[in-house]
Amino acid sequence: MMSRLLVGFAAHQCTGIVYRYSESREKYDMAQEEALVRNKPLLVVGGPSGSPDTYADTAWVRPLTRLKSMFNIKPHGCGDMCVDVDPHACQGCPYEAANLMDLPFADKEFGAAYCSHVLEHMPDAEGCHKAWSELHRVADVVFICVPPKSSIWAWFVPDHHLWVRHVGETVLEVEERNTGAKYLVDPATPIRMIEGGASVEQDHVGQVLPHLPLILAGGVAAWALWRR
Repeated sequence: MMSRLLVGFAAHQCTGIVYRYSESREKYDMAQEEALVRNKPLLVVGGPSGSPDTYADTAWVRPLTRLKSMFNIKPHGCGDMCVDVDPHACQGCPYEAANLMDLPFADKEFGAAYCSHVLEHMPDAEGCHKAWSELHRVADVVFICVPPKSSIWAWFVPDHHLWVRHVGETVLEVEERNTGAKYLVDPATPIRMIEGGASVEQDHVGQVLPHLPLILAGGVAAWALWRR
């Protein structure tokens, strides 16, 4: 029973990883098409290559990033301009080193921007608001990919500070992991808190425990389907 449950849980998590790679490619293709329709270049924020040195101080993540680099796994393309803090992440792409909260591009220079697994690294909701506003300043349309709460891997990445959900065309719901406070983030309006939280610093295990039922439910569902 327990072994099947663990297999179901592992299958659920692996399926989630495959789905997120597929989602990343699909959203990149949508952004590329949007840029072509508008006859403007495509901006990519968050390079497709990653780096073998990413999370070098985190033992369990390091083998995954090196495996990705070894097999040259790229979930999306370069676009016409690639921005990342690590030049290795944009290897082989037209590259610009830039801070997402202060992009060195003109207003509406790009037909579309594709932002892949970057917003969750912003230090807090205010930082996410600045980054989200910058993306909309330089591009006509913005597409994003971010990890969901159901991903056990995302909980243990040290600099994932936020949970981000795209809830409207230009609106994000942002939850700060260290406080639990939730905000609505929209470039057209000031940031607005929708749910308060306690300013309590927790380690990653302490943060994930309240959400284990949601994560385990996915494993149980996968196990149930596997038994049939």
